[in-house]
This record gives sequence, structure tokens and C-alpha cells, in this order.
Amino acid sequence: MSVWPAWEVREGERATRWLHVRLVFGDGARIDALATVCEGWVCVEDVRARPALALEDLALFADWIEGPLARACGAEPEPGPGDAPGTGAHRERPDRPRGSQEHGLVAGAYRAAQERGADPVLAVMDETGYSRRGALRLIGRTRDAGLLPSRHARR
Repeated sequence: MSVWPAWEVREGERATRWLHVRLVFGDGARIDALATVCEGWVCVEDVRARPALALEDLALFADWIEGPLARACGAEPEPGPGDAPGTGAHRERPDRPRGSQEHGLVAGAYRAAQERGADPVLAVMDETGYSRRGALRLIGRTRDAGLLPSRHARR
């Protein structure tokens, strides 16, 4: 795996870095990604894979790139419980509600933001911790579950 800087933007004390990430596997498969690092947060902006990744593999992608990204930013990832030395550390992901509980959380945040006149997508991002793309997908699934009206419904 290789990680190299794409660009960096500074605003006063705060810096946001974009990094290219490339994983190449022995069978010729390849994954290219663009990740953003700012104030200890990592956001994967774009992922391209050949052949396409299964959803299970995409879920593992964060674990595959976490250590190399941390090292590229001058830090070592903290070992999680059960990590043996030399096996690659990973953080425990926070427990988030799933399924109908998650849809209820999203619908509540979305509607509350609409009532306040705020951006409902940003409210869902704040509530769930997902990126904009992830929040939009989650809002779509919540609509499919019938908890939010269609985007095309008249108000």
C-alpha cells in the first residue's frame, strides 16, 4: 500500500490534508482513494476499485488504510482491545443504532432541522457522524422505510 500527499489547505492554526491512497493486490485488483485528514478526523472522499468491491470489502477498507494514514500524518494508531503486536491496530467503532432505530434517529434530526430552517442533511451528518454522501444514502433509506416523504412530494 502507498500513501502520498495530494494537497494541504491551512486556515490559521487548522490544516486540512488530502492524501492519495493506493492498495494493489497480488491478483491485480486495485483500490485508489482520496482521504481528507483534519483535526484528528479522517474522511474518505472517493474510492475507486477494479474489480468493484463487495459491500463487505468496502466495510473493511477503513481497517486496511487506518494504520498507513495515521503514519503518513505522523501518528501511530492506538491499539484496540485484543490487538496483538504486529497484527495492525484498529479503533473500535462507536456503536450506532442500526435499522429502524437508525431510521428513526435520522427522521427526527431531519425534521427538526427543517422546522428550524436549517440544512437537514447537515443535521443528519452531525447526528450520525457520517459524511455528506453517507448521510444522503441514509436519508434515502429512511425515505424508503416510509419515515420521510419523497423528495418530489409537494409541500
